[in-house]
Amino acid sequence: MRFFFVTTTFLKLGDYLPSAEIITIGTELLLGEIVDTNAQFLAIRLREAGIDLYRITTVGDNIRRIAEVIQQALSRCDVVITTGGLGPTVDDPTRDGVALAVGLKTEFHPELWEQIRARFRKFGRIPTENNRQQAYIPQGAKAIENPVGTAPIFILEVHSNLIISLPGVPREMEYLFDHEIMPFLHQHYDLKEMIITRVLHTVGVGESQIDDLISDLELLNNPTVGLAAHSGQVDIRITAKADSIKSSDELIKPIENDLRQRLGDCIYGIDHETLEEIALRSVKNHQWTLVVVEAGLGGILLRRLAATQGPFLGGQLLRQTLTAEELMAFVDSFRQAQPADVGFGVALHSESDKQYVTMALITPSEKRDFLFPYGGTPDYASLWALNQSLNIIRRI
Repeated sequence: MRFFFVTTTFLKLGDYLPSAEIITIGTELLLGEIVDTNAQFLAIRLREAGIDLYRITTVGDNIRRIAEVIQQALSRCDVVITTGGLGPTVDDPTRDGVALAVGLKTEFHPELWEQIRARFRKFGRIPTENNRQQAYIPQGAKAIENPVGTAPIFILEVHSNLIISLPGVPREMEYLFDHEIMPFLHQHYDLKEMIITRVLHTVGVGESQIDDLISDLELLNNPTVGLAAHSGQVDIRITAKADSIKSSDELIKPIENDLRQRLGDCIYGIDHETLEEIALRSVKNHQWTLVVVEAGLGGILLRRLAATQGPFLGGQLLRQTLTAEELMAFVDSFRQAQPADVGFGVALHSESDKQYVTMALITPSEKRDFLFPYGGTPDYASLWALNQSLNIIRRI
């Protein structure tokens, strides 16, 4: 195992733009017992500060493996942020893992122990002896009091690198990062830039088709353009680095306009807009109301529409599989019974060698049916059918 020599002189690095890695620590994460929300929170905060995030790693409660992961991260980036493993129990080994990674010992800080005891006194409790280990941090590290929990956090400088260790409890971690770590990083690196992302959502066109149309834009450096494929949808991410939101927007806007010109109405929304919101907005723009008949999708379309504000009057979930003709007839009857202006039906058909979707759409001006073959994995057929359905509704 390699070791690093440590300095505790905190230098201001001017206009240098740091990179970071996140290490979430906890065997419960590896076992799938809890969902890691800490990494997502930190990734967003780092992006907003203009800090490039290289990797997110999860490791169990093992001192040597923690040390190895930290060493690997130190060789690649400037800032290593750990979450978890700062509690008082035997399986909270982060302090020792950090110390081992850089060839140090941990040392006891009486002032930290007093802070911990004072925290317990506020709740009318007395800390047990194992809480005492929370007052140990790697030699030379800068300790930061935790006003919302019992575990102090610390920052350790290793040459020009930083190791920042935060608690795993999300409420504590978020508070300490926003109130202590982010101000420290801004001062330490004199951060002046931010990373702003805009996401364009597309539907009805595949990832390879989009790549063929915009591949030249994917080679840009600032802003960058990337794709993220989902079942029946593809997101296009535009990311710009600049010194202000206004400057970022000036970089992003021309690329967004170019993408809209190339892809047309395949783009249905941006950022947090959902396809169901856009679909119901289209119905509302006609001053119409909508009912839906669904078969074979497990109720996913009905649930999405019911959870979205708009002119959705309700739906019918069918257990049997319908032919295209039967689906159209059922939709027409159901629409008139409500009554509603628009009736839409979708049925997912699964056969031994193929899956396909039939749809029926009735509006005050037309009746149309659709058939879409599905060539993906069966597990994603319902989600794919959902997105195809919402795409038909949004185009009325």
